[in-house]
Amino acid sequence: MKALQTICKQLRGFSVEPALLAGFCTSSYSCGPKKKNPYEEVDQARYSRLVRSVLSFRDPVQTPESLLEEDALLFGPVSKAKPAKQEEARAPRNWFPIFNPERSLKPNTGQPSAPLKIRLQRNSIPSVTRVLQRTMTAEQIFYLERWRQRMILELGEDGFAEYTSNIFLQGKRFHEALESILSAPGSINEGDDSVLHCGYITSVQHLLKDVRGVRALESAVQHGTLKYAGLVDCVAEYRGELCVIDWKTSEKPKPFLRNTYDNPLQVVAYMGALNHDANYSFQVRCGLIAVAYKDGSPAHAHFLDAELCSHYWAKWLLRLEEYSEKDKKDKSPDGQEPGAGEDAAGAGAALPAGAEGSRPPAH
Repeated sequence: MKALQTICKQLRGFSVEPALLAGFCTSSYSCGPKKKNPYEEVDQARYSRLVRSVLSFRDPVQTPESLLEEDALLFGPVSKAKPAKQEEARAPRNWFPIFNPERSLKPNTGQPSAPLKIRLQRNSIPSVTRVLQRTMTAEQIFYLERWRQRMILELGEDGFAEYTSNIFLQGKRFHEALESILSAPGSINEGDDSVLHCGYITSVQHLLKDVRGVRALESAVQHGTLKYAGLVDCVAEYRGELCVIDWKTSEKPKPFLRNTYDNPLQVVAYMGALNHDANYSFQVRCGLIAVAYKDGSPAHAHFLDAELCSHYWAKWLLRLEEYSEKDKKDKSPDGQEPGAGEDAAGAGAALPAGAEGSRPPAH
């Protein structure tokens, strides 16, 4: 560039023909006005002061506090939302103990020759199943309905009805087979394929080895004070502890107690009723939820000790109170409950154990 400027100064003293000048200016360097660089128009001194001020503001090592200060300076104060208040654990308004202080905690030595099997009386007292169905959470209802709609899309209305019917039929046969095995141990022949070779029975074989001293099978219980009833699958000793045993079937693995949804409430409801039912002379302090699988894979056993049963008992009392409140609101002015509509809704809520977000159907 300097060389070009020197040449131009020397040429000022000579008269150059326009044609020659035009030819000269076609070289790689232009003699016309120089194009302006936008960066040269920036006030360099002011820019340097701005850079120094920003760099001097920043700490050598950034910390969460300094970052928050910078964000507040650049973007303004943060609008913080109030944290959601955690729902306080509610206590039942009408407390009633799950265990009966009037009954001895010592195991009875005089065991009856045959397990008790008291028939369930159909009356106005709600069943445990009905109470749990009527007080399901909105989330449970949502998942049940979503599962039902998905199954209907896959199978159709008739196919879904047949599917649910088969599920309930399998559950019924499973309970009947267990009743036969536990009521008279050794009475089932080894070659009885319909019982011993059933996938569900195969699934619970390792649990049956630890079941002893059966006291009741498919026997009704009723709580005279709290006004509810139910049908207990089994009351027996499991690994030395007398338990209310609830046999369940499922199409999905349920390795954790939380996977059983409302089943613990069902067990403790039966337990509380049994402990205060005059038809039973003994008291139960533990529970067991046994989940069997059709493919014969080992069943999952969920044991509830006395402390855990007390925990779920409080939750059951709350559900019972909620049911009573809903029952009062649903009654018509003449004091009679609505008929088919409500009962149909309740029955529809009891879907098979494979339903996403549902609980297995209970007795």
